[in-house]
Amino acid sequence: MSSGISHFPVPHTLEQLPADLRERILAVQDKAGFVPNVFLMLAHRPAEFRAFFAYHDALMDRESESLTAAEKEMIVVATSARHGCLYCVVAHGAILRIYSKDPLLADQLAINHRTAPIGERQRLMLDFAFHLGAAGGALDDAWRERLQAVGFSDEDIWDIGAVTAFFSLSNRLVSLAGTPPNPEFYLMGRVPRAAK
Repeated sequence: MSSGISHFPVPHTLEQLPADLRERILAVQDKAGFVPNVFLMLAHRPAEFRAFFAYHDALMDRESESLTAAEKEMIVVATSARHGCLYCVVAHGAILRIYSKDPLLADQLAINHRTAPIGERQRLMLDFAFHLGAAGGALDDAWRERLQAVGFSDEDIWDIGAVTAFFSLSNRLVSLAGTPPNPEFYLMGRVPRAAK
């Protein structure tokens, strides 16, 4: 495995890893057709790998009251772009293209969510994510009222904040490690997948 994916140790083979990490990585490889570099980057600390992906799954796989999976990925792409995290913009841009079925949206959000072709509800969601993640803001009564006025519940507001906070952490870890996006991510959601 390439050592060019992290400034820190990465496994030379998956057989070096604890069984649960190896199974998780192989399941992702089976689904995606490759192993995302972030899995290998985090694998040198198994307890942190487990905690990271447990929280990731709790946030991203959770059914929200009205926040869609695509909207969660919009938060990831926009905030990751704001933090300068190429890995997360490219990887989650691919996921957003798939969920939204829009090959252009992720790029537009990464440049400027204010001019991207999204609705006012989604624009306010991203404004709030930036308020929390980039400006160090907090939820106050004015923000809660604005978000509720466009249909977000308190549970949705928590999800917006939690996704923003989690991926702010992820952005910093990827930057710390110097982990590049896998080349495969660049075409996902742009070019139809080859039939198996």
